[in-house]
Amino acid sequence: MKMKKKIKLQNIIFVVGLAVISVTGLFYLGVTSPSIRHIEQRFCLNITKKSSENVLLQSPQGLKYNQPSVLGPDGKVGPLAPWLAPIVSEGSFDPTLIDAIYKQQNITVATTIFALGKYTVFLKDFLESAEQHFFVGFRVHYYVFTDHPEQVPDVNLGEEHELTVMTVNSSSRWQDMSLGRMKRLEMLIESGLVNDADYLFSLDVDTKFYGRWGAETLGDLIGVIHAWYYYTPREQFPYERRPESQAFIPYSEGDYYYGGAVLGGSVKCVYQLAKTCREQLDIDAAKSIEAAWQEESHLNKYFLYNKPSKLLSPEYSWDDKKSKPDQIKIIRYSHIPKNYADVRPNK
Repeated sequence: MKMKKKIKLQNIIFVVGLAVISVTGLFYLGVTSPSIRHIEQRFCLNITKKSSENVLLQSPQGLKYNQPSVLGPDGKVGPLAPWLAPIVSEGSFDPTLIDAIYKQQNITVATTIFALGKYTVFLKDFLESAEQHFFVGFRVHYYVFTDHPEQVPDVNLGEEHELTVMTVNSSSRWQDMSLGRMKRLEMLIESGLVNDADYLFSLDVDTKFYGRWGAETLGDLIGVIHAWYYYTPREQFPYERRPESQAFIPYSEGDYYYGGAVLGGSVKCVYQLAKTCREQLDIDAAKSIEAAWQEESHLNKYFLYNKPSKLLSPEYSWDDKKSKPDQIKIIRYSHIPKNYADVRPNK
């Protein structure tokens, strides 16, 4: 009798043990099953994606550090900004390799051109030269903002290149043409461009392409170093110096002076730039303040505290009035000489 009780007790312990092992095994299998692992992995990826999308190379205001130099000790354009953003210049990239990498991504590059008033006279040269040099072999969509749509020239476009005319109101001041650029960029992106293009460049129309401009210029946030100020001390930069303006930059701060003729990057990053600058322009306008160089002043303020992820050397925005120094190996894109009294309405 005692032996039977002992056997029964052992059986009970065995059954309980099996139950515990089974439950533990089921819990283990459940946790490590493919579906659970997938959910767990997806959750981690979402966190990573969300945090990376919101990361900007932001610099605190008032930070003191030495002014960066465009030129290295050898007198040539340096390879990196101090925050390790590449400075793109002739010889710093392999065009065959960089194009091959980006062509696999099947990207679309949107390009805005503002041709208001008499500035339509520059459209033909701009578009024809762009078709020879600007993202050749890539999908490109030009958006021409103009108050004279009938004056947009008929230019033969390459394969997968298209042009859309955006009709806007005329302005009696050339400064207003500049001041309205950020708002129009913001509205264009909000209207659906964010779903139609991967990268966006906004370029001045009174310019011409002379050399290759390709995938080496792509990045999250792109700024071009101004041709007239790449060797100038920061205290001599034509920043907005009035503290009451939202574009104000103290004499003790500044990296480079960025030209307003070129701004670009991913559509999302350009949208944030345009929206912020437009908001700052609105605040100034409410106080009857116009920054020294309109939207270019606000662009420089934005780039000072939101560092570009890639910089383009002055070869990507030159001026035909300026002779080419030895440090600049090639001129890719340049402002053409003009009589401002002939094209600016209030001059």
